Amino acid sequence: MTDQRPTSAFHSDNADAIGVERLVNALDAQAANTGVRRLREWAHRAVAAPAGGQVVDVGAGTGSETRALAATVGPRGTAIGVEPHPGLRQVATERAATANSTARFVEGDAYALPLGDGEADTVWCERVFQHLDEPPKAAAEIARVLRPGGRVALLDTDWATMILHPGDPQVVAALTSGVLAAAANPYAGRRLVGQLAAAGLEIEDVGSQALIQDHRTVVWPLIRMMGATAVKDGRITAEQRDALYADLTAAAERQALHMSVTMFGVVARKP
Repeated sequence: MTDQRPTSAFHSDNADAIGVERLVNALDAQAANTGVRRLREWAHRAVAAPAGGQVVDVGAGTGSETRALAATVGPRGTAIGVEPHPGLRQVATERAATANSTARFVEGDAYALPLGDGEADTVWCERVFQHLDEPPKAAAEIARVLRPGGRVALLDTDWATMILHPGDPQVVAALTSGVLAAAANPYAGRRLVGQLAAAGLEIEDVGSQALIQDHRTVVWPLIRMMGATAVKDGRITAEQRDALYADLTAAAERQALHMSVTMFGVVARKP
């Protein structure tokens, strides 16, 4: 797992700066996951951004996929990353400059993309819908900016597919239910096809990948956060939490741990 740290502008003691650095590191770790890489590779092939075309990456984050799209459309094309978080936009801009990429990044969100009707040949949107209260509105906005014949690649997680093993099934269910409650749209992955179809787009391909964590290491920051929330909400006791932690630790030591969640991808075309 690579650790691409943000630039020096974020290496201060400022709380906001520390927050951006943690967010960037988390996004880099996700990007290094084998399942994420495989699903992205499939989606890039399926969406087939045209040379010389205009592509838009909605929720661009650190800009990794905006840069990939920029390389695909080439110097005569345009690749725009839309990102509402100013710290991430700065990191994305600096990384694009370092990579000599033509990708550029602008402020905006999934509900109001800074493009006219039918201007985009390709739209990429990854792990955004799970954070939206009104995902159908975002799907309609994507359909609006696509030109006839243009394609969208929409990728997102379905948190109800989370698996954690071993452990008492009731205790594990208590932890995973907390994840479902915390997300604005936790079932995003299973709803992508229907939301794009309702926006008037033709579904061309559907794919998925299980994002599997290392079977030798417990992801303690996430597990402890889930456990603390479950105890606080009264869904499990502290003793049950500690017993689960012990089960997971022992499983990791014998390389028998399993933790995963499934991410789905849909490629659709505007008629």
